[in-house]
Amino acid sequence: QVQLAESGGGLVQAGGSLRLSCAASGSIVSINAMGWYRQAPGKQRELVASITGGTRTYYADSVKGRFTISIGNARKTVYLQMNSLIPEDTAVYYCNTPASPIYPWGQGTQVSVSS
Repeated sequence: QVQLAESGGGLVQAGGSLRLSCAASGSIVSINAMGWYRQAPGKQRELVASITGGTRTYYADSVKGRFTISIGNARKTVYLQMNSLIPEDTAVYYCNTPASPIYPWGQGTQVSVSS
């Protein structure tokens, strides 16, 4: 069983930055593919960024140029650097495998951006 734990969220003003972390533990040797999802109130969960093989990345149009996804050196942590945050980025952020989430969802981390 793999456990995912997200952290790093908080309340920031528009234009600010946050760095989210996703720590994987349990039955996982290393992360090869991971994505960051977010769910805003009243909306469906959406994939905003993913990384595969340590180098191939994907970004949703809404975050392209502002967010950067990366894998830690030990390959058990994935980061999401979020810059130039806007109120529309307010959501609970989760990590899981991209395309088809296969692990149990973690509790997520709340990101709130004030205008």
